[in-house]
Amino acid sequence: MTIAELTDFLSRHLLLSLALVGITLALIGNEIAGLLSGIRRIGPAQLVALINRDDALVVDLRAINDFDKGHIAGAKNVQMSQFDPESKNLAPAKALPVVLVCNVGQTATTAAKRLRKAGFANVSVLEGGIRAWQMADLPLVKGR
Repeated sequence: MTIAELTDFLSRHLLLSLALVGITLALIGNEIAGLLSGIRRIGPAQLVALINRDDALVVDLRAINDFDKGHIAGAKNVQMSQFDPESKNLAPAKALPVVLVCNVGQTATTAAKRLRKAGFANVSVLEGGIRAWQMADLPLVKGR
């Protein structure tokens, strides 16, 4: 494709071109915000290492029904509506690595920001949430 062909395409499809630029800027902005937030995004293998090596606290933010159907072994279930970084269950974990898990990672990111504000230094989010864990063929525990 030549520059002339590209210019011709852009002029004929102005709306598509503007949409592409807008989406690209939004993605770049989102990535920069993630890097500046101080919240690490880790994969399933990194989470396994954190659990085994550093006794990480895994906090599952999904609904109790979803948690009961299958969760990471040792995870604590906390509903987002009841999520309080100063609670008696979370406050003692300030010195531990804390990994937040939800369905796909968005709810966990919101909770991670609250933990960081409350003084938790080592906060991570499971990138892709419990779905990423399942895609990695890692085991889930049923029940509570």
